[in-house]
Amino acid sequence: MSAPTRSSVLRDAIGLGLAVGLYGAAFGAAADAAGLDLWQAMTLSALMFTGASQFALVGVLGAGGSALAAVGSALLLGTRNSVYGVRLLPLLQPRGVLRRLGTAHWVIDETTALSIAAPDRALARLAFLAGGASIFLMWNATTVIGALGAAALTGPALAALDAVVPAAFLALLWPRLRKGFPEAGVQLRVAIGGAAVALALTPFVPAGVQVVAAVVAVGLAGRPRTREVQT
Repeated sequence: MSAPTRSSVLRDAIGLGLAVGLYGAAFGAAADAAGLDLWQAMTLSALMFTGASQFALVGVLGAGGSALAAVGSALLLGTRNSVYGVRLLPLLQPRGVLRRLGTAHWVIDETTALSIAAPDRALARLAFLAGGASIFLMWNATTVIGALGAAALTGPALAALDAVVPAAFLALLWPRLRKGFPEAGVQLRVAIGGAAVALALTPFVPAGVQVVAAVVAVGLAGRPRTREVQT
């Protein structure tokens, strides 16, 4: 198989960005269902810009949880981006404080995967920038579309918005549980363990607390097996 070229890396990065960015519409609808104003949903997409954390925050608020539980859930899910940053720093090597801050804002699952998959540093930077830009622009644009579209819904269609957050979470989670994904076995154990903890606590704790408590599943999942570790 031939090595990826600049044009193929750029095509893949933009294509993935456009596909992932469409999830912003689901977030906009979920934010509206949770009672957030349009400007609040737009601010979250622009400044937080990490889908799982955004869905967690509006999911907890929509379920009647406290702001503290919502923020705690979002922060816990967002900590993985710090690990990605450690991995990407020697690869991207952003220079200066402003470039580092700008780069850090686009460190998410997809940009990390695109950068690491590139065969050299120059293509890694291209993949990161192209993927990050396309996801960021699409995510923020579709957030507005989703929020405005949800505000126009009534009746059964409005009630169906309750399924937006869990459906979006499943769509984001499922590819990470397949055998071809790095450390899929560990992630499967974390997903099952976290779901079990959350379900067990749901009848006894306020909304959102069970999501925060589910982080214990990370410790219970154990280390990756040797064959799952990717070099």
